[in-house]
Amino acid sequence: MAKTLLEVKHLKKYFKVSAGLLHAVDDVTFTIEEGKTLGVVGESGCGKSTLGRVVLGLLDATDGEVYFDGKETTKATKEERHELRKDMQIIFQDPFSSLNPRMTVKEIIGEPLKIYGLCKTKEELDERVAKIMETVGLADRLAFSYPHELDGGRRQRIGVGRALALEPRFIVCDEPVSALDVSIQAQILNLMMDLQEQRGLTYIFVTHDLSVVKHISDDILVMYLGCMVEKCSSDDLFDKQLHPYTKGLLAAIPIPTIGAKKERVMLTGELSSPIEPKPGCRFAVRCRYAKDKCFTENPVMEEVLPNHFVSCHYVREINGLD
Repeated sequence: MAKTLLEVKHLKKYFKVSAGLLHAVDDVTFTIEEGKTLGVVGESGCGKSTLGRVVLGLLDATDGEVYFDGKETTKATKEERHELRKDMQIIFQDPFSSLNPRMTVKEIIGEPLKIYGLCKTKEELDERVAKIMETVGLADRLAFSYPHELDGGRRQRIGVGRALALEPRFIVCDEPVSALDVSIQAQILNLMMDLQEQRGLTYIFVTHDLSVVKHISDDILVMYLGCMVEKCSSDDLFDKQLHPYTKGLLAAIPIPTIGAKKERVMLTGELSSPIEPKPGCRFAVRCRYAKDKCFTENPVMEEVLPNHFVSCHYVREINGLD
């Protein structure tokens, strides 16, 4: 049986704003097995990037627990967090703003190695950096280039190389291909999948692009305004969506076939506010199946089908599962 590397329990992250508390992540629970990828999807503002940052400890959790390899990390000291960085890394969305414009490719990738003192000599450092550059597909001649001299694909390869420098076990990929052209996206995705196979890496892959998440994920978690609404295997999600919001998301994916017909599920209405949200389902105002109960009681995540979890009062009725 595969080993569980990451376990998240009832994780919450609230931000204090002038109008009250903004519930960016609200009671999220999941596990990831070693060597697997959990895709986290949803519209912009649903809290998926915040979730990744809280899991890593880049943002402090308001409540809940995160266990990495059996150890609770949300209350880790500064020294413990420093050690955890070796095993837990992040690839940022924007491959330009996340890189120091005053540093060369060689310096950016070598910085983590210097911080942790993993190379005793300059020659050893140069050798390690050259090996990482080769691994992520960066030519030796680019070692002394600056980020602004390179295209988006090469910049993102630098970000991947920096994340790999400490040989981590777990990486949060925060929309790592959303700023890239489609052909470059495929190259970066294939690189990440190859690295996962070679090194046994575990990923949280944050994206709003469902076609991308299908390509790389073992399991998928769908979020809406900070809450989990559906979680299952990638194959199950694309075969049978159970939550009305997930149905709408997948219906929006264009079919690359002339004359192909597809049922459209229109999501209408305005998003409810994540600031001091009222009791009830947060998707209710946009849901065509909503009833009185949906506006007064919070739905709970339940296993509707084997390993297929949904948060919806009427999920069985909607999908004819009674």
